[in-house]
Amino acid sequence: MTLKDISNGSAEAILWIVFSLLFVVSIILLSGHGSGLIAGYNTASKEEKERINQKKLCRIVGAGLLPIAVLILVMAIFFETLPSFFVYIFVLFTLLDAVMIIVLANTRTKK
Repeated sequence: MTLKDISNGSAEAILWIVFSLLFVVSIILLSGHGSGLIAGYNTASKEEKERINQKKLCRIVGAGLLPIAVLILVMAIFFETLPSFFVYIFVLFTLLDAVMIIVLANTRTKK
């Protein structure tokens, strides 16, 4: 059973759109800009923002989003042949990546 077999027909287009958005956002963040896109940072108080290195935070989050975007790209390219259990691998990797982003953002970005 492949990803195409378990999808409703529009999943491939959605994968391409999500990949495009994540890729653009990760490039913006890797450049050290776009801190307003990071949940929690844009709502933090001015004192909290002063204790955080904004460029490092952006780069950590951008570097964490890029592998997720690449996995979505792989799913979009090999949509018709990729086994359906790859979704479980994707979810597990995404959860581990999110935990890693959170840990690094809370330990490496302090001034």
